[in-house]
Amino acid sequence: MTATRTSRRARSQETIDEYLLSEQQLADMYYYMLLARRLNERMLALNRQGRAPFVIAGAGQEAAQVGAAMALKRGTDYLAPYYRDLGMMLVFGMTAREAMLNLLAKRDDWNSYGRQMPSHWGSPDRKIVTQSSVVTTQFVHAAGIALAAKMKKDPIVVLTCCGEGSTSRGDFHEALNWAAIHQLPVIFFVQNNGYAISERNEKAMPVKHVADRKRAYDMQGAVCDGMDGIAVYQTVRPAVDQARNGGGPHLIEAKCYRLWAHSSDDDDSRYRPKKELEEWAKKDPIKLFRDRVESDGIFPREELDEIEARVEEEIREAAQWALMQPDPAPEDALGFVYKEL
Repeated sequence: MTATRTSRRARSQETIDEYLLSEQQLADMYYYMLLARRLNERMLALNRQGRAPFVIAGAGQEAAQVGAAMALKRGTDYLAPYYRDLGMMLVFGMTAREAMLNLLAKRDDWNSYGRQMPSHWGSPDRKIVTQSSVVTTQFVHAAGIALAAKMKKDPIVVLTCCGEGSTSRGDFHEALNWAAIHQLPVIFFVQNNGYAISERNEKAMPVKHVADRKRAYDMQGAVCDGMDGIAVYQTVRPAVDQARNGGGPHLIEAKCYRLWAHSSDDDDSRYRPKKELEEWAKKDPIKLFRDRVESDGIFPREELDEIEARVEEEIREAAQWALMQPDPAPEDALGFVYKEL
């Protein structure tokens, strides 16, 4: 091994040591990942019962979402998510009850008061930027927020997300170009789940890694294992710290896999081999995380079982409660359109 390779490995180990997670953080990571998965399972069940119109889930991407969101300062930093980012929303303070209100388009849905379709997140109080149904527009919004922060000397970081299919849109390149020119404190986080709806990576982009595109904009970037929440945290957290201290933007790609169909209206058996799905299911990020912390002796089985039981009860109660909440009234459509005197 050359001296250069040795020094690189030493620096990498120093980064890992500096960003070790506490037992409480690890417990929180498991809780948020499990809560996101179980919520999606209950949401899909409600959809199949005819009670929820549409579900677009992040099953398989929970580690990428939770690991990245936990690297931010909640209450300080901004999040510009995409539609699968339920795990990030939970880390940023959304409750199971609020997730169910959004799914069912109830009057008190804090994302849009029942106006938006499910999984269109937004919360000014929590510094979560409302998104559009047009994919990747949130990248441009994130660059704009980061520019304003830099002009005001506000030490915040903006993290924005998309799937790898969205990186073929012009908004992606416009945002990266602008952020690189102005050295903005923004993290562009791409969750590469293998499919742009029904098209595999090689049909959607000519490069092996989305993160390779960082070279065109002379920005820093990295590829990480999106099925490993700890690895994601230890990749995103240093980038966040650098961006906050004037280090400019980063393009980070988390390699993960979408374990479910694109949405509740999609038949993925038409384009995805069954054997491929079965192999990836063995790498379920939640199972891998539990096996790791249990085998390493960090948590006894009983503590992890307690977290699972708490999540199950939380979701059961949230679903029952949300179904009882009022729908928007017809006159509610007239609110939040014009400035009210």
